[in-house]
This record gives sequence, C-alpha cells and structure tokens, in this order.
Amino acid sequence: MEPVPTPAPWAMRAEQSRGRRFPEHPHPYRSEYARDRDRIIHSRAFRRLEAKTQVFTTRYSDHFRNRLTHTLEVAQIARTVAAALGLNTELAEALALVHDIGHPPFGHAGERKLDELMRARGGCFNHNLHALRIVEQFEQRYLEYPGLNLTFEVREGIIKHSRDYSATEFPQLGEYLLELRPPLEAQLIDWVDEIAYNTADIDDALEAELLDVSLLRKEVSFFGAVYAQVDAAHRGAREKLIFNEALKRVLDVLATNLIETTRERVLALAPSSVEEIRRAPKRLAGFSDPAAAQNRELKRFLFAHIYNHPAITEDRDRSVKCLEQLFLYYLGRNGSMPAAYEELAQMESRHVIVCDYIAGMTDQFLLRQHHEHFGDSGRQKSVAPHQ
Repeated sequence: MEPVPTPAPWAMRAEQSRGRRFPEHPHPYRSEYARDRDRIIHSRAFRRLEAKTQVFTTRYSDHFRNRLTHTLEVAQIARTVAAALGLNTELAEALALVHDIGHPPFGHAGERKLDELMRARGGCFNHNLHALRIVEQFEQRYLEYPGLNLTFEVREGIIKHSRDYSATEFPQLGEYLLELRPPLEAQLIDWVDEIAYNTADIDDALEAELLDVSLLRKEVSFFGAVYAQVDAAHRGAREKLIFNEALKRVLDVLATNLIETTRERVLALAPSSVEEIRRAPKRLAGFSDPAAAQNRELKRFLFAHIYNHPAITEDRDRSVKCLEQLFLYYLGRNGSMPAAYEELAQMESRHVIVCDYIAGMTDQFLLRQHHEHFGDSGRQKSVAPHQ
C-alpha cells in the first residue's frame, strides 16, 4: 500500500488550531501542539500517574506497569499510528499523554464508586470530564492564566477521544463542537489505548504468575495461532521468550490493522480537509471486523481470568471501600480537608469539592489518609482493573 503523504490533507495542522482560551505569542521553536505536550508532561497531575495502579500492585513485582508507564506506551503506539496515516504526531502524542490524567485512585473501580457517590447527590463523575477540569482549573503554574491554557483541539480530544456527548445532556461542553466528530488524531487514542493495555495486562499477568499460558492459547485463538508460529520457528527456546515474541506480534498485528483499516475508510471518504473528517457521518478510526473480534477475545479472557481473579478483586474491593469511607468522612465534617479545598467548599457544593479532592489523590495517599482517620483496615494498596 502506498505511504500516505505527510502531512495528509486530513491531518490537523497547528496553524489551523482554534487557539487557546487565553491568547499567547507563538513559540519560536515549538508548534502549538508540542507546547501542549510539554505542558502536560510538566504538570503535577501527570506526575501523579506514577503512583496510580494500572492493574497489578508492587506486592507482586516492581516491574509492573503503573498508570504513567501505561500512558507512555500509549503515546509510543499513537505516534507510530499517526505517522503512518500522515497525521499530526505532536497532537496525537499530546492526547495520548493526557488521556488518563483525570483517573481517580484505583482506576475504573474507583471511578465507578465516585460516580455512584456523586449520582446519589445529583451529580456524576467521569474521568475524561475530570481531566478537563484539571487542565482548565486545578493546574496552577502560570502568572497569566489559570490551568494549562491548552489548545482547543487538545481540550476537545480530552473529552471526545472515546465517546460522543449530547449537547442536551452536557450543555457545559457546548463549545466543543459536540455535533461533529473530533479530528483523526483524537479518534485514534481509544484504539491505541486498548492495544496497549490488552497486551500489557497479559504480559503483567504472566509476571504476577496469574496467567495460564496454555489456557490463553486455547481461549484466545488469535494468540494461540501466533504462539504456535513462533514456537515452530524457535524450537527449544525459552518459553518466556516465545511468549514475549508472540505478544509483540499480536500488538503489531492490531496496530497494523488499525492503521490500514483507518486508512481505507479515510480514502473511501476522500476528504480534502480535517473539516470533512469532522463532518463524516461516523468516526473513521478503528479495527476491521476480524481484528475487532480478535481484540474482544483478548478482553474477554482478561475479564474472565485476570481482572476478576480473587487476588485482584479482594484488594480492589477493600481499597474502593476505603475511598467510599473517606468521601463520607470529608463530606460530613467541615474542616476535615486542606484549607484550599475547604475554601472552595464555601463557594461550590461540598460533595463536588470532596470528589475533586479524592479524585486527585494517588492510591497510597488515599490509603494513608484512610489509615489516619480509620486505623489499619484497608492499608493494602489496591489493584484496579480497567472496567
């Protein structure tokens, strides 16, 4: 297949950005999206990802992914896919680096609990919407403006990379062109995220000695076929190295399919600009049907045999219970949070500020706070599966 010219007609160009909330002079050496990428990397919220669990805790090994190393793997795949499609790699990288910045402690399990607690009080919690609050309000690094003052396209991609939002249900997001698709650079992020964590979680499960490779080969036919090919070509090699090579090939096949399927859909539309991508009847990035089925096989296996393994669920449930107890503790006791949050609670509903405070915590900080207020129960750091 012929390579796509760079930049492709459908790539998002920095000079065509809708700009920043607070205008700034151009930088002499970096594009607008490169500046966004760098601001994200230097933010406090980005650094906190190091202390947020991906799936496995360090009680198993020091080698597991955390939320930060996972984010770096997503960024690496995003750059490759974006470059192959002639897209803006700096925008894709910025979006990959910021995509998990709004995660609360204990991953999606913590997110579900915060959402449950907020819905009981007329609100909700969504880690993408919270990420937007972080970059717009909570990060305070500059004299001239609040937040990171990111470009429109990065802010748009934070909320729209994984789903569409209704303007009726989310009127506060009205400025983000909710009736239109996001640029392809944003559309890619959810898919490269899946490629990264599905393969990485399999790898970490083996490190944790929770993975039955023979069962994986049997239940995930795609992986089994690739493993057999590697095994046949390297008779007598160490099993771990055969596994590594098979998993690397699985990742490569999925990433390649994402590139080729997205390219075919885009060429069928024949857009001459990013605006035509925005006005397409549906999103264009994604897997082919066979590759999507292969990816679902991997996900089903992970849910059936890893994410719901008792070694994981017991820690996760205990830690999420700590989160709930702390939420109710702060909610019911004026003066129990740091002074800055108590001041905010005078101007906005207390449950919203309590949620913001807890969502910004790292896993271990939350557990230390819980120990301070409730004693020893729940001190074991949690494990937090994706869903």
